[in-house]
Amino acid sequence: MSNVNEILAANEGYAAAFGDKGALSHDPARRFAIVTCMDCRLDPAKFAGLLEGDAHVIRNAGGRVTADVIRSLLISYEMLGTNEWFIIQHTHCGMQGFTNEEARARFAADAAKQGIDAVEAHYIDFMPISGTIEENLVRDVSRLRHHPLVPAAITIHGYIYDVHTGRLIVSEEAERIGAAK
Repeated sequence: MSNVNEILAANEGYAAAFGDKGALSHDPARRFAIVTCMDCRLDPAKFAGLLEGDAHVIRNAGGRVTADVIRSLLISYEMLGTNEWFIIQHTHCGMQGFTNEEARARFAADAAKQGIDAVEAHYIDFMPISGTIEENLVRDVSRLRHHPLVPAAITIHGYIYDVHTGRLIVSEEAERIGAAK
């Protein structure tokens, strides 16, 4: 049931070939950050051609621009030198097709089976995706662009990753909103 043995074995092989990667800077060499979904079908290193040390990659459910993502991007810019951000959401996302109320009800039902209180679920915005992926992407890029701490000089890109083809599809509206000023 556990993957621990396979993970530790893979880590041994990785560490054996680690070489001089310990000397990589925490400043990303290519000066950009990617925000994308935690979906296991997405491999940002592969679809964006990244090597270790190239970029910051921030992942969460839905690739959403949350308060913590904004915090991370601001640190990425101000303290670590990025000047370009990519928001990459994807087709057929698991964050589509449910509401906060439905998510909260599921947690409450699970908690009731275990005899515990699920009150905390009522305080979480699960940030489900409403409308189309592109509409959601445009809203998230707009949120970033209009955030008072995000510099106008930052370019914010908006793309949709197609899980059936592996291609990145530009959102023209997100690109227009995210353009540096």
